[in-house]
Amino acid sequence: MALFSKFFKRVEEAPRPELADLLTERAIPADLPGLAELTKDFDHFKAEERVAYADALAELHRLGVPLPEPWKFSQYEVLPELVPHWLGEREPFFHRPFCEGLTLRLRLGEQRLTAAWAVLFETEMAEVLAQAQHNLREKAKGASFERLPSGIYRSNFQDPGVGASALLLLPEFWEHLFPGQNHFLAAPTPDMLLVAPQVLLPKLLEALTKIIGSQEHVLLAMILTYVEKKLVSASLQDPHPIAQPQRELRQLDLLQALRAQDPELDPAVASPMHLGTLRNNQGRTLTFATWPEGTTVALPEVDLIAFIKADGKPLGIYFRQTLPRIQGVRGSVIPMWGPRRSRFEGFPTTAQLEQLEVFATAEQMAAMGQDAGAQAAPKANSPRPTSPAAANALNTPGGPKNTAQAAPPPNNLQGAVLGVQGDD
Repeated sequence: MALFSKFFKRVEEAPRPELADLLTERAIPADLPGLAELTKDFDHFKAEERVAYADALAELHRLGVPLPEPWKFSQYEVLPELVPHWLGEREPFFHRPFCEGLTLRLRLGEQRLTAAWAVLFETEMAEVLAQAQHNLREKAKGASFERLPSGIYRSNFQDPGVGASALLLLPEFWEHLFPGQNHFLAAPTPDMLLVAPQVLLPKLLEALTKIIGSQEHVLLAMILTYVEKKLVSASLQDPHPIAQPQRELRQLDLLQALRAQDPELDPAVASPMHLGTLRNNQGRTLTFATWPEGTTVALPEVDLIAFIKADGKPLGIYFRQTLPRIQGVRGSVIPMWGPRRSRFEGFPTTAQLEQLEVFATAEQMAAMGQDAGAQAAPKANSPRPTSPAAANALNTPGGPKNTAQAAPPPNNLQGAVLGVQGDD
């Protein structure tokens, strides 16, 4: 009998804390609107479930977010939304990477969901995601695409709770528009989705550039394509006429993310750097950041670094990837959302700069008409590039072209091939 009692002995459960005690410990008012309805099943929770539930309540209360209705009601209202990836990292909401440059979030009315909502709904976040996708599909049942005079297609899906860009989540609504051809898509704003075949890529680029030029904030500048049931960045190879514009669009997305980071950099840690793009004599654009002498900088992973003396004298432009050649200059990663940045405190000597791979000498840099980032940091009201062409701040019409050698492709483009794209 002792043997059987060993196997069948009930495991003693931990004492289950009362709801009132948990609320008091977390400074949550007992009369919080919606609390009574949400906690109807609280008496059936185990000890650890009660603590997790109280922590979820505390999170929403701390954020000043009203409590949701129970899942049996809320499930019909939850919807997905796509935002720039850096925005998903910056804000304290649940997000899941969707494709390059975009991340998926969930919303319930005007509220964005955190993982705490799933706890309060007594379900898994995977179920909430699936339900949001289902709700979007139901809302989009009547959605269609209109053919523009250029031949590209634009979604006419309009709903106050979700934008047309969310249709990127539902390929069944657009993957059939150009049978037998690769589909290229652009979502420059939350309420815009454009689709085109490869033969109409120039028309898609023209429409996209025009839209970007009129926007204060862009959802996604670069063009996507649908390959093997996945949305990926359309990395076309030179000499395809859209290869270089697509690189510029990708760079525009990067610069937008970096400029969003700038105001949130701790000035006691490092200063933001002036950012922009340069074009080499092969027509390829490269991102750069300016490093002024005497400044502790937050260096992003751009292609080039423009060094200037404290008095503004140019010292030359060099490839960032060769910076590790300098033994005495080492950076430390700055922990923050968005694109990676490293803190550099020292400033290279002239002898140390000679160890780097040069893009433009000091003389060439001075001859460009305007120094590459003569200011240490962008001003609060500095203009934002509104198109790929406008992003080339140092290539003014009629101005001198850089005569430096061609640059190697940046890390995120090395080996990036979309596959066979036809004979054009």
